[in-house]
Amino acid sequence: MPYSKRNEITHLLRLSAPIVAAQVSSTLMGFIDAVMAGQVSATDLAAVAVANSIWFPALLLVMGILMALPPIISHHIGANTPDRVRSEMHQAWWLALVCSIGSMLLIQFAPLILNSMTVEPELNRLVIEYLEAVIWGAPGFAVYLVLRNTSEGLSFTKPSMWIGFLGLAVNIPLNYIFIYGELGAPAMGGAGCGVATAISMWLMGIGMFICVRVHPFFRPFNLLKKLEWPNFKAMWTLFRLGFPMALAFFFEVSIFSVVAVLLAPLGAVVVAGHQVALNFSSIIFMLPMSLGMAISIRMGYRLGQKDGKGCFFSYKTGLTIGLILACITALFTLLLRESIASIYSNNPEVVALASTLLMIATLYQFSDTVQVIGVSALRAFQDSSGIFIITLVSYWMMGFPVGLILGLTDWITAPMGPQGFWIGFIVGLTAAAIMLSLRLYRWKIKLKHDGLWV
Repeated sequence: MPYSKRNEITHLLRLSAPIVAAQVSSTLMGFIDAVMAGQVSATDLAAVAVANSIWFPALLLVMGILMALPPIISHHIGANTPDRVRSEMHQAWWLALVCSIGSMLLIQFAPLILNSMTVEPELNRLVIEYLEAVIWGAPGFAVYLVLRNTSEGLSFTKPSMWIGFLGLAVNIPLNYIFIYGELGAPAMGGAGCGVATAISMWLMGIGMFICVRVHPFFRPFNLLKKLEWPNFKAMWTLFRLGFPMALAFFFEVSIFSVVAVLLAPLGAVVVAGHQVALNFSSIIFMLPMSLGMAISIRMGYRLGQKDGKGCFFSYKTGLTIGLILACITALFTLLLRESIASIYSNNPEVVALASTLLMIATLYQFSDTVQVIGVSALRAFQDSSGIFIITLVSYWMMGFPVGLILGLTDWITAPMGPQGFWIGFIVGLTAAAIMLSLRLYRWKIKLKHDGLWV
């Protein structure tokens, strides 16, 4: 059957643009937390950073598992079985609730972690107060994630953007109230960000619930009609698909955190330069990641139609868009790297180092685009084991050892510091891009063998 590139590009951009906006809103919430806490003191700023480094991995489990939901739902739409969407969503709801409660329990061990480290008493107190507040937002965030992923699986991504803006809009005044003690609230300093974040999470969950309840788009699916009781077999199926994806996400995110720790003995300038380059690269990463989520939805829909050729048409069209965007962002980063670094710091040494690392980042933007779109494409095939193995091998068995050797040892050359680790990032991301592409080629062969390539 004929396929239109123009139509496919329109579909992908229409799906991914609101997702980008939602991701930007989420990132800005963290940025605003840091800025407002930093106005109180450096200790309050550090408390927000440390608390988030403990809290975010706990949320990562829930977020990663539910990333399996959009392609499953889009598959049902493509297969013309929309009546199954409601059941999938309700079982995801139960699973997310269990996982969020598990995250809340894990956070209870945070004081043990902090007590085992040489953390000053005031910082310790603020971190624990932040965590004790923010954990109560986990169930509300679970509601939000399930409804958001369901909506995106139905190819209706605008609610993600609307509710993302809602979270950002309420987070700022809530921060002001609880950080500085306005309107009768206690002045909690950086710990107040935890209270504000928890309330914002619940408001986002409620906002998404209202949207699904009243918007005409959702009426044919009866998503909120009579809550289904837990079906442990269905919950296990979703967990089995989503948990390896969550681990794969964790493997990629955690390697950057570990590198920051390993660079700490090299001094504050090195850590700051690394963090500046990493933060900006993370913002750029939202573009291919959001595009990848749209590709996953489109591929899931095509697979539901048993249209293997159309499935890979969506993948190739999306990959082309991604690589064009990578060319633009890489050129932008290369030409403006010093100006970008200057936004974050006025320290000449930090700016110089960050500029160098951003120049290296222009190279890995291409492999990063290929690998994140590859992961999204495999998610459409529910190939969680492939994603898990490839990310583990490429990041931790290839990229990290190369970065460690080049960064901190003289085995090959003089220790390169952060530049060596960033070269390791390129190695890991490139290896992942190659292996994921080969894995997708195997799926292409399988679709042809199964007669789904018409």
